[in-house]
Amino acid sequence: MSRRVKEFVDVADHVSIDDLIQKLSDIRAGLPHGADAELRLRGDEIFGHRITISYFRDQTKEEAEVEKRYADAAREAKEQELARLQAELGVVCYAAPGKRGKLRIVA
Repeated sequence: MSRRVKEFVDVADHVSIDDLIQKLSDIRAGLPHGADAELRLRGDEIFGHRITISYFRDQTKEEAEVEKRYADAAREAKEQELARLQAELGVVCYAAPGKRGKLRIVA
């Protein structure tokens, strides 16, 4: 199963209406199928306004490889920390019977 990634495109508010229409048309033409795009006006008077378009795209193979590598490292770190805490506290966790899949802590 492929994950989807949320992508953002910002458009500055200092463009002519014709340039804005052209830029939005170009962005819409380049969106992938099923992108679920949405447009929002963000910012304020101090930092300026901008139009933000967000949409979903499929994750690339490179992004999936990087995410898998970091997810595996994070999972291993969590397992090591759990083992350290269990050894320190003398507590054992096991899956509780039933459909809920919650943990029952036994001291």
